[in-house]
Amino acid sequence: MRILASLILIWLSAALTPALAASSLAYQSDQLTARLITAENAVTPNAGTISAALQIELADGWKTYWEAPGAVGYPPELDWAGSSNVAGAELLFPAPTRFEAFEIENYGYAKKVTFPIQLMLEEAGGAVVVNMSANVLVCAELCIPETFDLSLTLLRGDGGIDADAAAEIARAAALVPASLDDAGMGNARFWVSPDQSELQVAVDSDEAFGSDLQVFANMGLDAAFGAPVFDVSGDRTSVVAILPILTAPPTIEPFEITLTDGRRAASFIAQTPSDQPLLSGGSTASLWSIALIALLGGLILNIMPCVLPVLSIKFASALKSSDQSAGRIRTGFLVSALGVLAFMWALAAVLLTIRAGGGQIGWGVQFQNPVFLGIMITLISVFAANMAGLFEITLPQRLNTSMARLEHGPGLLGDFATGALAAVLATPCSAPFLGTAVTFALAGSGFEAMVIFTALGLGLATPYIAVALRPSLVQALPKPGPWMVRVKWVMAALLALTVIWLASVMALVAGWGVVLALLSLLAAALLAMKTPRLKPFGGLIPALFVVAAVMVPVVLRPAPQAIAQSADWAAFDETTIEEHVAKGEVVFVDITASWCLTCKANKARVLDRDPVASLLTSDGVTAMRGDWTQPDPAILAYLQENGRFGIPFNIVYGPDAPKGIALPEFLSTDAVMEALAAARL
Repeated sequence: MRILASLILIWLSAALTPALAASSLAYQSDQLTARLITAENAVTPNAGTISAALQIELADGWKTYWEAPGAVGYPPELDWAGSSNVAGAELLFPAPTRFEAFEIENYGYAKKVTFPIQLMLEEAGGAVVVNMSANVLVCAELCIPETFDLSLTLLRGDGGIDADAAAEIARAAALVPASLDDAGMGNARFWVSPDQSELQVAVDSDEAFGSDLQVFANMGLDAAFGAPVFDVSGDRTSVVAILPILTAPPTIEPFEITLTDGRRAASFIAQTPSDQPLLSGGSTASLWSIALIALLGGLILNIMPCVLPVLSIKFASALKSSDQSAGRIRTGFLVSALGVLAFMWALAAVLLTIRAGGGQIGWGVQFQNPVFLGIMITLISVFAANMAGLFEITLPQRLNTSMARLEHGPGLLGDFATGALAAVLATPCSAPFLGTAVTFALAGSGFEAMVIFTALGLGLATPYIAVALRPSLVQALPKPGPWMVRVKWVMAALLALTVIWLASVMALVAGWGVVLALLSLLAAALLAMKTPRLKPFGGLIPALFVVAAVMVPVVLRPAPQAIAQSADWAAFDETTIEEHVAKGEVVFVDITASWCLTCKANKARVLDRDPVASLLTSDGVTAMRGDWTQPDPAILAYLQENGRFGIPFNIVYGPDAPKGIALPEFLSTDAVMEALAAARL
């Protein structure tokens, strides 16, 4: 009984006394786990400070806030009143990330964050009892103020350093923004508009800025900002950032500006503003520069494999038009350009509507929808059969006569459909400049999105517009002859390959049973069109196509198929990236999808070939692959956390790049090798 009583007394003493260790007992709730840690196990003689940190691990979907949280929220509030031998404490904030919900900008942290704390002692070398009361706001679909107490005790002595705690505090301190000089930046300038509606920040850099540049202004808890817009110089060593000020403080005093760029983070105190705007025209100028980028991205899409099948339809259309008047050729190609623009406008409207409703949006996500895939397979199968000469698509005689009277001639509906189809098939592709433009569009206002998507459509429609401006280009084509039959068969084969590709994508999204049922119905419908004795039932054939395209995917209720994962690649898990980096490893993340042809090109040209393939499977490197063929909210959220709305997306993490080095849409061996080397210590 004496032994039992002694054990009870020891347990009660431990439970009622602050922990004599480098870590407090953890506070746990459904939303977070928090603990207080110190690098020291004891207070050494003459020590005037203690290195501590507040560790917070957040449940999936929850976030907490930076010192300037944005439109809503507040930063952690810490009270040390119950402590002994603590004169004061300095709380440091790692560089935040930007997130948006319901078009509200906020800055903070998700998953996990460690706040370094410098504790100042009243008596140097004396024992310390730390009693911290915390008020931490965490938010997901709702916001909850978490209040809790954490305690620990450090006695006098030569207890040494807790290696794990010291390493964690050092990693967190490395994420706190440095000075401009230490981060390789300098010559920072800023300007606030007279009506306090816009902040412009200009910074030069010793090395080129990356694609994941962000800027945060700390004007206090009363200030709120819109999404930043960037104007970057040609060599990417100078940038001007424009932030709309949604809510300004009563008086603007010297404030802090923080810039993050992949593994770099720097801050400076904004004291003396520039007399003139740093970028004339402000946000509008940047909008038109991004529109130019979108125009170039749309133009490049014309030579991407995604649009190649539609090029065959364009070519066939040009051959048919060679003997027509210049006016008819011009009209037909302008209508095709209008078809491209109409689809881009419709896509922008749908995405903005989904965003307004709180949904997640992305470039090319319609290829995750089996009904959309069914419609596309049906349409392209009909085009392929028509190109192969199985039947001729003609309009009713009455409609042809009416159109002829309008001097537009028959086929304008087909011209419009050709342009729209080119735009539809372009959406699973990513081209140079496209990622920047789409990200700007989907993160900005509705007006900005419509401007960017219009520019993108104009770029994609450039071949049509060029022929409309110079109809004589068609006259330069060879005269019609028997060779056209062979060309049409080649074009039909290209379209058939597109059907096979779409069917393989649909098999991953909906299963092979749905694909086989769809293709069987399409074959039956096409066969019925060539069977004379079935001509009395010809009116039912369009209905058969509708059933194949829409009803099969709906009625069969497809189940998503498991995606095969290569043995050399780990499944994407964002929560483990930091663990790998903490061990000194480099992590290469590849977000891909079966419907993304640019992703397949990156694999064939770079990722699956040496020297990159060998390096990704070497010791100290973890290759992660996330497959977005099927809808995955976690992957979409990860993309948006990194300022992306489409794929491919590749990023490299490492001890020297804890925030990651984002790579361009089109990979090159040199770019991947350089990023992997830069991420290492």
